[in-house]
Amino acid sequence: MTEGSDRREARRFTMSLPLRVLPNDSWSPELRTQTRDVSYRGLYFHAEAQFEVGKEIEFVITLPHQFAQNGDVDIRCRGQIVRVETISEKEMGVAAKIERYEFLPVAAAPAA
Repeated sequence: MTEGSDRREARRFTMSLPLRVLPNDSWSPELRTQTRDVSYRGLYFHAEAQFEVGKEIEFVITLPHQFAQNGDVDIRCRGQIVRVETISEKEMGVAAKIERYEFLPVAAAPAA
């Protein structure tokens, strides 16, 4: 592998999708942000929060109705943070690999 080559194992797609990073403890708030890019193996996002390489992460990606036939689809993922970059004084860039995922049930539509 040559120096500076791309080490990604899966093709990334530039997609701004709604992302909810779930808290690791009961007193932390849920973080809402957007993805910058996504692959089946991982994702990258910006956040105004601190993250640490090697820590576990749990998040929910929402695929909008344009990608699914029955409305928005939520995918709950567990993974590990693999890279953290300083974007600005307040903002971090976070890369995480996806180790497990599950499609969450679609909420029942209200009765008419």
